[in-house]
Amino acid sequence: MSTAHSARARARIEVTAAIKEEARRQLAAEGAAKLSLRAVARELGMASSALYRYFPSRDDLLTALIIDAYDSVGEAAEAAHTAAADDGPVQRWTTVCEAVREWALAHPHEYALIYGSPVPGYTAPETTVPAAARVGLVLIGIVRDARLGPGVALPALPAELLPEAERMAADFASDLPPAVAPALVAAWAQLFGLIGFELFGQFHRVVEDRAAFFRHAAGQLALGVGLT
Repeated sequence: MSTAHSARARARIEVTAAIKEEARRQLAAEGAAKLSLRAVARELGMASSALYRYFPSRDDLLTALIIDAYDSVGEAAEAAHTAAADDGPVQRWTTVCEAVREWALAHPHEYALIYGSPVPGYTAPETTVPAAARVGLVLIGIVRDARLGPGVALPALPAELLPEAERMAADFASDLPPAVAPALVAAWAQLFGLIGFELFGQFHRVVEDRAAFFRHAAGQLALGVGLT
């Protein structure tokens, strides 16, 4: 690679990072629905036409920010799981959940972007799926490891839900018993529901010691998916 080409590549990386950083600042100030490429360009002292060479549309910029946010919380979950590798399955599950909560509290606007209200007029493309799956895959991996080790207590499954459970398992956990799949989906939804309630003020004057409450709730979610 030539020196000139390397310099252009570095410059593009730096400008892309600056655009994203300004966009995140606008998310914090105005919310995702009001994100504007023209406003980002203006704050950076760029011509709108120049910014379009990096992100052709607002949706392209939103998609990049969404993928970055999912990757960031995914990295936090994966790092916590690695650090707790010697712990039992319930403790590993709880540690990962606490890491996701801590990330959300430190990045409230990015959390709102990926787990808050949908952005009007925007539909996330399939390219966001791998990043969005990272936290879920860590949690599924804990259950998978437990099944190979101390075992998993299969959650109760009504007969009417069995076809849906089998479909879910085939989609994302084909090596686990179908009964585990609905429990995993419910735990995933409850995890982010707990975090969202805290982050968006729903626990005001209801839960005071929120860290202890969350740790207990996360442990209950672990039991709900069959960890022992």
